[in-house]
Amino acid sequence: MNDTTSDSWPVAGHTDSGFESVRRVFEQNFEKGEELGAGFAVIKDGHIVVNLIGGWADRKKENSWSDTTLVPVYSTTKGIAAIVLAHLVERLPGGFETPVADVWPEFAANGKGAVTIAELASHQAGLPGFPQEIDPELWLDPPACAAALAELTPMWPPGSAHGYHPLSWGYLVGEIARRISGETLGTTLKSLFPNVDFMIGTPASEHDRCADIQRPRDLADLGEITPPRRAAFVSKWSAPNRGGAIWREIEIPSANGHGTAVSVAQIYEIYTQGGAGIMGETIFDALTTARTHGPDLVLPMMTSFGAGIMHNTHGLFGPEPTTLGHSGWGGSMAIADQQNGLTCAYVMNKQSNILVGDPRAVRLVEAVYDCL
Repeated sequence: MNDTTSDSWPVAGHTDSGFESVRRVFEQNFEKGEELGAGFAVIKDGHIVVNLIGGWADRKKENSWSDTTLVPVYSTTKGIAAIVLAHLVERLPGGFETPVADVWPEFAANGKGAVTIAELASHQAGLPGFPQEIDPELWLDPPACAAALAELTPMWPPGSAHGYHPLSWGYLVGEIARRISGETLGTTLKSLFPNVDFMIGTPASEHDRCADIQRPRDLADLGEITPPRRAAFVSKWSAPNRGGAIWREIEIPSANGHGTAVSVAQIYEIYTQGGAGIMGETIFDALTTARTHGPDLVLPMMTSFGAGIMHNTHGLFGPEPTTLGHSGWGGSMAIADQQNGLTCAYVMNKQSNILVGDPRAVRLVEAVYDCL
């Protein structure tokens, strides 16, 4: 495994010939004190060419990060859930243009009857969170939370603009998936990828493999706190307590997928391979075509989304503008570059306060491209 160890952090893994400099960048992230534990994986033309793990799975630095350490990847989960949703939406005659209310009638409340699955999945539904106070424990009951979201009046006219739905997206997409298939999105995920070590809904039997999370000291810079940003990120009820056993076990397809860097890359490779048998070409195009582009009403930046996957309009997913990807709270990131047959995934347990494009991940991706 080409192991190395310092007094403060162990590193293990391999890089194929020509990718040795990626390992050096991975080590430098630790040398700078920016990591507790992390993993980075690269798949090139179907082959794992980089698989690096380092640091510690726990805050006490007693347990080294291993190749079976699971870590929540937060919103990087969305790109995976979007693949499952697309696989299920392919069953519908109207595909992504199907109104949500056709499969989930209750969603039509308060003027949402015409909202399509594509609009919802691309953050256009106007439901980034709860504008009025709720008990945060509601987030720990996905069916009840989905029902409560379905009752809301949109915070902007659906389809007129887009604003990132950091947590609510998963409950909405999860309920659509359940209405189509009769089973939870996480259950469908496991049936699609039975040999991949990634879970949305992590059973208690796997919790001893889960890394501790070291949260950021500072809040992210959201710019002006508008009502949508307050509902999505700032209010005291915008999220549940994250990290406990219940939070791991329930399914939140927007936020609590647990896996390794390799497993995240293996699933994101579906984007690199144009659907790879999980879905046909037509539905893959519908999933990945940009449906929004411009100022985001929630994230303080320009964003572009397909039906759940982000486009590389910000240049943080590498130099190829057609690359798809997603970032997660605290720093995780996965990218899929179909033009170069390249998939990268970065996971970690020391969170930063960067919303999109954590410098640790960006440096690793840049190092990979320098090797091509």
